[in-house]
Amino acid sequence: MKRSLKWFAVLTTVGMLLILLGGALVTKTDSGMGCGRSWPLCNGELVPTDITPELIIELAHRVVSGGVGMMVLILSIWTWRSIGHIRETKFLSLTSFFFLLLQGLIGAAAVKWGQSDFVLALHFGISLISFATVLLLTLLIFEVDKKFEAENIVLDSKMQKHIIGVSLYSYIVVYTGALVRHVKASLVCRDWPFCINGSFTLPTNMYEWVQMGHRAAAGLIFIWIGYITIIAIKQYKDQKVIYWGWIISFILVSLQVAAGALVVISKLNLYIALAHAFFISCLFGVLSYFILLSSRSKKNALALEELERKDDKAVASPPVTIH
Repeated sequence: MKRSLKWFAVLTTVGMLLILLGGALVTKTDSGMGCGRSWPLCNGELVPTDITPELIIELAHRVVSGGVGMMVLILSIWTWRSIGHIRETKFLSLTSFFFLLLQGLIGAAAVKWGQSDFVLALHFGISLISFATVLLLTLLIFEVDKKFEAENIVLDSKMQKHIIGVSLYSYIVVYTGALVRHVKASLVCRDWPFCINGSFTLPTNMYEWVQMGHRAAAGLIFIWIGYITIIAIKQYKDQKVIYWGWIISFILVSLQVAAGALVVISKLNLYIALAHAFFISCLFGVLSYFILLSSRSKKNALALEELERKDDKAVASPPVTIH
């Protein structure tokens, strides 16, 4: 595989991660209207004259998104032509650019016409899907050169169900976290893990329900991934991608939960808040790769069964010796 394609894929993946963090920064600093109701221009100007911190953050996010969008388009075409023979390549090439374009259109619509907080919370999730597809394209490129063994993965049905279930559920966690930011409920509960005075009480208003709902969702995914990691350590030591992948997932979900607690304790420290978004983005990328491996598993299992049947026939029917 060409080294230039590998480097470009890695840079594009990093660029997508910057878009995710940039979007989180825009939300956390209330810079969404930094350029007014104007898009793609800023306050109707090609070169803004009234410079504010919010304008700089919003404009920088737009510029980075546009540049990385072109990189994603180039990567989609390049991988289609270079490794289009791999089953997942064409699908990922199309979806990576589609979701990035959709994310940009939703962002533009929010600027031009405004949207409800519940719709805006989808923005981060759509960007996350686009990031995950670009990450998967990059991993496919490195798989071609056998940088790690991931083609012959065979998973039992229990592990496959866990992968699909926890991956879909992670999107709920992402959405509830984005909703906390958009409805400005980040500090409505100033204690952790419970809302008031460190003791359990039911939420009394919508903002507390949103905040505590997200905490409950994050707690459940932490327990779920911890349980799957134990299964992987016990049963998949011979499949290093699964074994280490779940260990990495548990580390990421632990860091994400810790960062979420520190966001509250530090009263919305910006760097910790961005780290919180970073960890969940990486976790979603790893879970997306598990889904790809799970989709291969059934085909690999069938191929293995066919090979075993051929071996059994060969043992049962020894060659006839002619004298």
